[in-house]
Amino acid sequence: MAQFSRIEVAGIMKKTGLVPLFFSQDLELSKSILKACYDGGARLLEFTARGDFAHEVFGELNKYAIKELPGMVMGVGSVTDAASASMYMALGANFIVTPVFRKDIAIVCNRRKVLWSPGCGSLTEIAEAEEMGCEIVKLFPGDSFGAKFIKNIKGPQPWTNIMPTGGVSPDQENLKEWFDAGATCVGMGSQLITKDIVNQKDFKKLEEQVRWTIETIKTLRE
Repeated sequence: MAQFSRIEVAGIMKKTGLVPLFFSQDLELSKSILKACYDGGARLLEFTARGDFAHEVFGELNKYAIKELPGMVMGVGSVTDAASASMYMALGANFIVTPVFRKDIAIVCNRRKVLWSPGCGSLTEIAEAEEMGCEIVKLFPGDSFGAKFIKNIKGPQPWTNIMPTGGVSPDQENLKEWFDAGATCVGMGSQLITKDIVNQKDFKKLEEQVRWTIETIKTLRE
């Protein structure tokens, strides 16, 4: 069962502006990555469940977060059907992120008041997702659309909250482009949690990278 309501999760996404994305089948490595993000100030992590037995890793990782990292909001990404969404919610997922907009996932998440963020690529898809109760839409892949897409959507629909994912990097120029256009928050995976960081297990560097990114986002918003 989720520890945080969808309204609480949406509020945290808006406040920190950053949702790190990560997946590994190595539980201990995943714990270290999660703690580094937490120590750097992140309060959400999207576990991109793309491998075999991913649900087993997520279940243990979420237990670790609940016990050791108070206030850390664990969610699951790359979810493609309602059955998978239900399984991860049974393991305590606080939010569900999908690569595409699917009504079956919306229904099971809404039933449990769990935030779901579908990947959308048009104003029509965004409007349909919002009609189904979506709080924050995922723009995916973000670099295929660009920041201008968000600005154009916010014109006729200023109430829409958008999280670009894919092509977002932790440098000031890139972040400024997204947030100036009106992004609510950004999802960031391999450009934040890089291969070098993972291979070298340089968790201190990751902590510093996350802290700098969150502080930069705060400054840009001001």
